[in-house]
Amino acid sequence: MTEMLQYDFMRIALVMAVLIGLTAPAVGTFIVQRRLSLLGDGIGHIALTGIGLGLLTGTSPVLGALAVSVLGAIAIEVLRSRSRSGGDVALALLFYGGLAGGVLLTNAEGGGTSLQSYLFGSITSVSASDLYVVAGLAVAVLGIVALFGRELFLLCQDEEVARAAGLPVRFLSVLIAVTAAVTVVIAMRAIGLLLVSALMIVPVAAAQQVTRGSAARCCWPWASVYCRRCPGWRARSSTICPLGRRSCCWRWPCS
Repeated sequence: MTEMLQYDFMRIALVMAVLIGLTAPAVGTFIVQRRLSLLGDGIGHIALTGIGLGLLTGTSPVLGALAVSVLGAIAIEVLRSRSRSGGDVALALLFYGGLAGGVLLTNAEGGGTSLQSYLFGSITSVSASDLYVVAGLAVAVLGIVALFGRELFLLCQDEEVARAAGLPVRFLSVLIAVTAAVTVVIAMRAIGLLLVSALMIVPVAAAQQVTRGSAARCCWPWASVYCRRCPGWRARSSTICPLGRRSCCWRWPCS
């Protein structure tokens, strides 16, 4: 094990894996609770346009994918908040339009081989510059989750209760979509756009199957490590909310 870490690309791959392993399930928790499990796949389609744009203009494909993914995530949330009948069609056009745009721009640049690495990923091919960008994005995503975690959790449990509590529902909904877009960009160089959604959804879904209670199902798959270091952590489930609904109210006295 230590012999492998003598190589630079193995050390970069290890750090990359740790960052993705921390970020993806953290964001996936809110996506699963919000019933938006396919959001990662849709944003992955849109990110291809940013990759193709970056390759065509000679700039960083990661930054191009980040910009296009964030804009696409905002558009998805705006369309989702409207009527379901028209919103579903618009979302489908947005998803497949992003995929078509990525293929078109990449073929125009002549970098079809480069696109394959983003589709399927290659963690050992991540460069140091990519790692710096990914590390910054991962810190930003984890910071958002830590700062707005309780508000996002209440929104995902019951949007009506969150609105009655005075929370900015529209802003928090857009925040979930944007953090999901950033997470897709973080993981695309390592595991590929085709599988990044699985890393966000599968660990959370598996945790829900092996745990009991609303509090346990809603915590992160790796949260037990931090709970042991935080003796003041408490979770209260089955708390009566102002509108008569039941939700899980989190308290973090140690924060």
